Amino acid sequence: MVPLIVLTLFSILTTLPSCSASSLVSDFHVLVSLKHGFQFPEPGLSSWNSLNPSSVCSWVGIRCSSDRVVSLDLTDMNLCGSVSPQISLLDSLTNLSIAGNNFTGSIEIAHMIGLQSLNISKNQFSGGLDWNYTSIANLEVFDAYDNNFTASLPLGILSLRKLKYLDLGGNFFYGSIPGSYGEMVALEYISLAGNDLRGKIPGELGNLTNLREIYLGYYNVFEGGIPLAFGNLVSLVHMDLSSCELDGQIPSELGNLKLLDTLYLHINALSGSIPNQLGNLTNLVNFDLSANALTGEIPDEFINLKQLKLFNLFMNRLHGSIPDYVAELPYLETLCLWRNNFTGRIPGKLGLNGRLQVLDLSSNKLTGTIPRDLCASNQLKILILLKNFLFGSIPEGLGTCYSLIRVRLGENYLNGSIPQGFIYLPELNLAELQNNYLSGSLTENSNSSSKPVKLGQLNLSNNLLSGRLPFALSNFTSLQILLLSGNQFSGPIPHSIGELYQVLKLDLSQNSLSGSIPPEIGNCFHLTYLDMSQNNLSGSIPPEISHIHILNYLNLSRNHLIESIPRSIGTMKSLTIADFSFNEFSGKLPESGQFAFFNASSFAGNPRLCGSLLNNPCNFSAITSTPRKAPTNFKLIFALGLLICSLIFATAAIIKAKSLKKNGLNSWKMTAFQKLDFTVSDILESVKDGNVIGRGGAGIVYHGAMPNGVEIAVKKLLGFGTKSHDHGFRAEIETLGNIRHRNIVRLLAFCSNRETNLLVYEYMKNGSLGEALHGKKGSLLSWNLRYKIAIEAAKGLCYLHHDCSPLIVHRDVKSNNILLNSSFEAHVADFGLAKFLVDGGASECMSAVAGSYGYIAPEYAYTLRVDEKSDVYSFGVVLLELLTGRRPVGDFGDGVDIVQWAKKATSSDRREDVSCIVDARLKGVPNDEVTHLFFIAMLCVQENSVERPTMREVVQMLSEFPKSSSPEYQSSSSSKLPQQQKNVEKERSSAEFKQDFLV
Repeated sequence: MVPLIVLTLFSILTTLPSCSASSLVSDFHVLVSLKHGFQFPEPGLSSWNSLNPSSVCSWVGIRCSSDRVVSLDLTDMNLCGSVSPQISLLDSLTNLSIAGNNFTGSIEIAHMIGLQSLNISKNQFSGGLDWNYTSIANLEVFDAYDNNFTASLPLGILSLRKLKYLDLGGNFFYGSIPGSYGEMVALEYISLAGNDLRGKIPGELGNLTNLREIYLGYYNVFEGGIPLAFGNLVSLVHMDLSSCELDGQIPSELGNLKLLDTLYLHINALSGSIPNQLGNLTNLVNFDLSANALTGEIPDEFINLKQLKLFNLFMNRLHGSIPDYVAELPYLETLCLWRNNFTGRIPGKLGLNGRLQVLDLSSNKLTGTIPRDLCASNQLKILILLKNFLFGSIPEGLGTCYSLIRVRLGENYLNGSIPQGFIYLPELNLAELQNNYLSGSLTENSNSSSKPVKLGQLNLSNNLLSGRLPFALSNFTSLQILLLSGNQFSGPIPHSIGELYQVLKLDLSQNSLSGSIPPEIGNCFHLTYLDMSQNNLSGSIPPEISHIHILNYLNLSRNHLIESIPRSIGTMKSLTIADFSFNEFSGKLPESGQFAFFNASSFAGNPRLCGSLLNNPCNFSAITSTPRKAPTNFKLIFALGLLICSLIFATAAIIKAKSLKKNGLNSWKMTAFQKLDFTVSDILESVKDGNVIGRGGAGIVYHGAMPNGVEIAVKKLLGFGTKSHDHGFRAEIETLGNIRHRNIVRLLAFCSNRETNLLVYEYMKNGSLGEALHGKKGSLLSWNLRYKIAIEAAKGLCYLHHDCSPLIVHRDVKSNNILLNSSFEAHVADFGLAKFLVDGGASECMSAVAGSYGYIAPEYAYTLRVDEKSDVYSFGVVLLELLTGRRPVGDFGDGVDIVQWAKKATSSDRREDVSCIVDARLKGVPNDEVTHLFFIAMLCVQENSVERPTMREVVQMLSEFPKSSSPEYQSSSSSKLPQQQKNVEKERSSAEFKQDFLV
């Protein structure tokens, strides 16, 4: 018996290694199979050697234990393709992360009973999450953030009794939040933000008493208010219910959440007063109730919030005074109370805590003086107090506040002088002190170590400033806007003004400046606006002024300028508005070039000026004209040239046709940017005349249905053969193919042969926004749908400008390049294409480069350069299209576009006029939303590009409601913590939180 037992034990011991080995081998085969399903696995997975099973534990992303693979981490490996169901055969995994890739299709994880952490976030998985969760019952972390899941929220997840971390945000989940989610009592983190959820927030979520963080806002739209039961979430540290249309009052029960350090309820429709009970939240660090409809005063109980760093109550209807205790909050860094009805004085001790960085109290009814210690510890970066009733002088301490970046003190009653050194602060990029009673002179820069190289905009207009303009103006090497009008400056204009090489707008009007116009002004090559009117300038106009080739506006009226107007000014093709009136000019007025387009009033008040344009003949002897034979000769030469060009093009066409016949299907190459179930031959079947759905400057667009039922759009690029126009074109197209955003049309593949390039896109069933607005489908677009399209298109452009790598300027933003899918979700199309094509040498596609008529920003005509602010202008035109239902050009008379018409029809500043330009097909449109959208559009289409907002600011302005209608909204957007920044912070904190579960 004993020998039999020993023999059995020996047999077991000898077979154990082989069993383990076979298990590791099976894991090896599963991993090799997974790799075969990936696209672009190299070089990231180059260590995955499919010929050597014994090396599997040394592969990148693999961790083994007891001869089994227990961890698979492929985070941010830039992989594409699909994830095979065989992944579930890795049944010893405790950790699985494939986050941050480009995986598509559906996914299901099952039969991993030991799995504790699962991260599939930041991919393009679609379908639903209706899995067999009982087979992964030990899961503690489940992160599916930022995918394309389209279904109702999964109920099977309730079987995960150990689940602590759940993130289903950033998807397309619809329906309501199940009340049964309140049964997942182990949860410590839940995010459902950024979906399409509706209904009420279930009060049952108040049963999650272990919950530390909750995110439910952004894109979701909830009825009703905040559940009273949320007062039971006593473990909660972070609550974010922002931007989800919550109404009603803030429950006083939230005062029970004593551990809360972050409370975000901004961008909703919450009303009533702020509950006093929130003063019990003594651990609160970040507090944001901005952009609601709250009334009443700031509760006295907030004196207990000693940990506050961020305190935002802006864009509400609060009144009363700002409590003195706010200045004594020891850690306060950001205080934004703008656009309320606060009265009284600014607390005198504000800034003494030594931590204040952002202060925005603009657009209130505050009186008194500016506290002197705002920059006590050189931490203050943003100071915005404009549009109040402040008086007294600007504190001298601000002249040595070297941390200042942005200052707006305009439209108050401030007096005294500007602090010594203030305008020369080294970090300052915006300074606005206009419309006050400031006096004294502008001193020279006495601190040679302080170089104002970042100042981009200086507005001192409409004050009582006097004395000479400082020579140190040349220090402002980055200055783009200099506004000094309406003061009492005297003496000559310093020659150093010619060193402002970046200046775009220069206004020195309504002063007492004397002497001649310095010829160095011609060195300001970027000037588009120059106003020196209503001064005492003398001498002649320097001919160097014509060196400013992009000048659009020139006003030299009401001075004492003499002699003749230089003929060279007529060569300034960009100059559309000029005023030389009420001077002492003499001689004959030139009649060539731009002079023929100026109004006669532009030369009024110059009695010694003569010429046919003024109906004042110069009494010169008539000059006999020579016989006009040259035009006839020119016509003959032109005709011959045209004939030769035609023969050349015909010959080229014949050669190209013969070349196409030689190229068969085998010459085509296809680069796919995700897993495709169709071939290049399937795509070529779609490229025929019967399938044409659009034509543009870049090419012809075809609609195709693939054998598997997938619908695609194929753009055939005209004149861009890969043989002659590569120059990195293919690499740049691959960059476009890897761009992912829910509001950008997805580039699926790129096909090419020696002569032709084809771009294969996902098909947008409802066509373009232009077709929907101006075609037969216009009646389909309700106001709410138009506003939603505006936000979505803005987010797509914002991604291109700010978040993708490399950053992309669209260059042809228009309603026809905003496409709508089956649910009318907006997608930006043709992004970056114009830039890439032109960089490849394709000068034929000028419409895509310059933009489309009616959408082109003014500066393009003068600079021949297009940047992201040009896109912003074009997007402003799109907003006007959405608002009015009119095309950009053609409906307003010759030479008038929708921007000029809208400004004239509304007087630009009368909001009551906006209703008369709204699309007549729209009924019952809310006036506040219309006004808000109109003023955002007006910000976008401002003449000077630097005054336009960024697309990130446009997204924020469109998203924040109750919506403000004043252009000054832009003033304080920088003081608001952007949603995108919060998401970044959220992801960072989420990553740390998930790690807690794995330790």
